[in-house]
Amino acid sequence: MLLRDFLLRIHLCKGIGIKGKGLIYQWAQQQSKWDDISAKKLCQVGHITKFRHQFSNSYNWLMQSPTTVNELVMGERWVCISDDSYPLKLKEGYEPPLILFYRGNWQLINTPSLAIVGSRKATNYSLKVLEKLLTPTICQKLTIVSGLADGVDSLAHYRSIYLQGSTIAVIGTGLDIFYPAKNKKLQQDIANNHLLISEYPNGTRGYRSHFPERNRIIAGITETLLVTEAAQHSGSLITANLALQNNRNVLAVPGSILSPISIGTNELIEAGAKPILRPEAILEEFVS
Repeated sequence: MLLRDFLLRIHLCKGIGIKGKGLIYQWAQQQSKWDDISAKKLCQVGHITKFRHQFSNSYNWLMQSPTTVNELVMGERWVCISDDSYPLKLKEGYEPPLILFYRGNWQLINTPSLAIVGSRKATNYSLKVLEKLLTPTICQKLTIVSGLADGVDSLAHYRSIYLQGSTIAVIGTGLDIFYPAKNKKLQQDIANNHLLISEYPNGTRGYRSHFPERNRIIAGITETLLVTEAAQHSGSLITANLALQNNRNVLAVPGSILSPISIGTNELIEAGAKPILRPEAILEEFVS
């Protein structure tokens, strides 16, 4: 069995989190065979205690089942952390996923990119800000990355597509799940003409823990992150903090000090994030 096939099975196991997967990956790199490793050994390596029984049952079934790799992934295309095509920036980031499932143009992962995140309850201010900042020049030079959520995420994707740019959506469900449901058409457009990414296999619904996990991928695959309209302690600030941990550039759009959903961006600026008032200030981050 190839390392990538072994890691796919680990990734699909139940009862193991992203930290445990990372520990097993580090250990597996030192092995020469991956066919006869016991579930008990992997529980020790991955520090799996609470869900040991669930993991062991899942692992044993995946290792012994005659199901082919293509059947395991339900026909989806996928990239493994051991593959040369896996994005290096993400591999060097916080708890990189073992597997990324995708639809669309994988080559977009290697293009200069700008991540944009913000409140799901974005006001008309974010709409006007993105209309001003995401100019044709910006969208032709940079791939826009976001999370396909309500609010700022959707506005960023739509703006990029409208200006005939490229966009990447990183989602917290399986590729066959539309969440929110009203973004079904947008998700299909991105999957067909741009790039749709998830670490979750088909059929996986959006659990609360998935979205912070999704955020680490957004922060990991981009050089620069822009935050607009984020409330205090919001998910967007989690993404910004992950970006800072990954030594990415963090930019923020200042907002009214009276607006609850500008507290987060204003505090980012106060903490040292670059305030963005014009498109040229974004492009400056990509000049080598």
